[in-house]
Amino acid sequence: MTLTAVPHSSHWGAFDALVEDGRVAAVRPFAGDRHPGMLIESVPDIVHSRTRIDRPYVRAGWLRGERAGSLRGGDAFVPLEWDHAIRLVAGEIDRVRKEHGNASIFGGSYGWSSAGRFHHARTQLHRMLGAAGGFTGQVTNYSYAAGMTLMPHVVGSNDCIQGPATDWPSIIANAKLMVCFGGLPLKNGEVCAGGAGEGQYRRWLREAAASGLRIVNVSPLRQDTPDWLGAEWLPVRPGTDTALMLALAHAIVTTGQEDRAFLASHCVGWDRLRAYILGESDGVAKSPAWAAPITGIAAGTIAELAAEMAANPTMITAAWSIQRQDRGEQPYWMTVALAAITGGIGRPGTGFTFGYGSINGVGNPRMDLPVPQLNAGRNPTGLFIPVARITDMLENPGGVCEYNGRRITYPDTRLIYWAGGNPFHHHQDLNRLLRAWARAETIVVHEPWWTTLARHADIVLPATTTLERNDIGASSRDRHVLAMKKAVPAQGQARDDFAICGDIAEALGCRPAFTEQRDESAWLRHLYDQARAGWTRAGLETPDFDAFWAQGYLEFPAPEKPFVLFEEFRADPAANPLNTPSGKVELVSETIAGFGYDDCPAHPVWFEPKEWLGAEEAKRFPLHLLSFQPATRLHSQLDQGRVSLASKVAGREPILIGKEDAAARGLATGDVVRVFNERGACLAGVVVSEGILPGVVAMATGAWMDPATPGEPGALCVHGNPNILTRDEGTSRLGQGPVAQSCLVEIERWAAPLPPVRVHEAPETEDA
Repeated sequence: MTLTAVPHSSHWGAFDALVEDGRVAAVRPFAGDRHPGMLIESVPDIVHSRTRIDRPYVRAGWLRGERAGSLRGGDAFVPLEWDHAIRLVAGEIDRVRKEHGNASIFGGSYGWSSAGRFHHARTQLHRMLGAAGGFTGQVTNYSYAAGMTLMPHVVGSNDCIQGPATDWPSIIANAKLMVCFGGLPLKNGEVCAGGAGEGQYRRWLREAAASGLRIVNVSPLRQDTPDWLGAEWLPVRPGTDTALMLALAHAIVTTGQEDRAFLASHCVGWDRLRAYILGESDGVAKSPAWAAPITGIAAGTIAELAAEMAANPTMITAAWSIQRQDRGEQPYWMTVALAAITGGIGRPGTGFTFGYGSINGVGNPRMDLPVPQLNAGRNPTGLFIPVARITDMLENPGGVCEYNGRRITYPDTRLIYWAGGNPFHHHQDLNRLLRAWARAETIVVHEPWWTTLARHADIVLPATTTLERNDIGASSRDRHVLAMKKAVPAQGQARDDFAICGDIAEALGCRPAFTEQRDESAWLRHLYDQARAGWTRAGLETPDFDAFWAQGYLEFPAPEKPFVLFEEFRADPAANPLNTPSGKVELVSETIAGFGYDDCPAHPVWFEPKEWLGAEEAKRFPLHLLSFQPATRLHSQLDQGRVSLASKVAGREPILIGKEDAAARGLATGDVVRVFNERGACLAGVVVSEGILPGVVAMATGAWMDPATPGEPGALCVHGNPNILTRDEGTSRLGQGPVAQSCLVEIERWAAPLPPVRVHEAPETEDA
């Protein structure tokens, strides 16, 4: 067998596609990756999947005039010729912008899309819609929306979330203790937005373990650190991280071990936060004894950990997941406060950072360099909603959303246009979304596969996968720039998003503004040359585009000096102020106080979550459901691939449950259960675990939603999508992030015959 190796990349790693007779037969990891992940094994399955969309389609009901008010998901689809499909889409854009205004076009498309920096679906779509007069867009993200909005008020930027972060060599050389709220999950280190030439996360964890660094995993799940890391597991009740942090702070302050000099010179508001911690302002001391019944952790254990944090150089880190809960801003704000109290901010290897273990690359040594990246252009309307408020927007045209000191008026959405991403993965309370989804007159989707999103669209345009086009992969968290060479022809009638949007722009009279007179090849050269100019300014010699393309990759050197977040600010806060009103760490924010939000006051506080094991509702739904990022796919990408399919239990998404809770319900590994609450229900396959807190169950997100009765909100998801169950509400009026981790459920054995999983097959079609 003669195989041709074609270099390529993805969010789950760089690889060579091994091609025979126009098909991807296998893949092998990029030669420079010493720690490749397993997800690349699914690449041949997804390129040549039976779920591929072979040509353009239109929903049969839409053709019959069933538009606004029509529940989607149960209709057959009618095949179209490309010219007809382009005319339909362009005609709808033109109709809506003329009759209702461009604000009534929602250009959603949130999601990871492609690792390629040119063929990035969301960017291509936004360029086209911007050239056509504009749209309503989205800000923040589902990963860390609450923290993303909060941190500029507290420390002046998002660097502590998005990077660069204090790097691993600095931590290993200087820290003695690492307290990890949400752990350091190994699985998340398999992926990196934009792709990575080397998965370094596993390497740094092993070096940390060998160094003697003591790591404490503060999480309901033991698996949030790998066994070989030797971490101490501190099983905390979900949703109570803020209470635990306050109690740690109380123990440090009452023993006189806070860094008073740092708090006085580099922070504002300490006196007020201290009064709250000690109970002087509200009569409730946030002591270890107070926190013990809330968190489930003994008061003595809390006091002992606090003493160690005060006595040793400590890095405090929080996973992105812990702010995806009721009042998710509070644990992030309190993380900063706890690091300020211990005095570690700006010192080598200590302080705080968010996201270690949430994605590959956080903490990797790297230079701060530009990456080749297509600009999305200007949106003439300037309108947006917080990313997780889609359902609110659809339900409440003309309603108001309070967000970060603004009052945003929801548009009257008539057209939803999605390219890249999948709201039926990311969003919460999917039954509510389905009902709101019906309010749109037309929904247009670009998709390579018959995902749940495609099945709930009106006009479906088949998009290529990355292996069917040329691109450049790059990430600000990685030291590589990677050639993504076309490996196979476009499957069926698929087209890339650039070509699709270009044809629609042509029909709308704005192609020159969209393409800037460049084709794919010219754009790749242009983007590379733009980034190369930045590399030259940084003193780096790099090859021209042709030499880079021939080589297949570019690797930058590691920095000579370890990076320490806030190091310059620590050394001289007057000369290097933070971008906050005071120039300092704002333990109390007068800006936030001025917004008047009772759900996010002037300093971090403990709010009892609406859904947690201490709530009255726990009597009816006594299990706290955590929905985590999967180890076997990236969000919902690769769900139809061999790695994801092999992880299923009886074809359903696994649910982790502790021995005690399983025994109480007569369950064993391999059983299928119905997981339910008032919002919906899904099936899942039981996996009994010793590493999960009693009263807690956990499922990965990303199984393609598969309703037993398509097109019917409230129908049982037979495949196991946990967002059927999660609550759709904002973290607060400040951040408006998702609260997926605040979710109560019950489970029961499924006794009936198992319904088939049909979402990995193409839907019904009919002739025009």
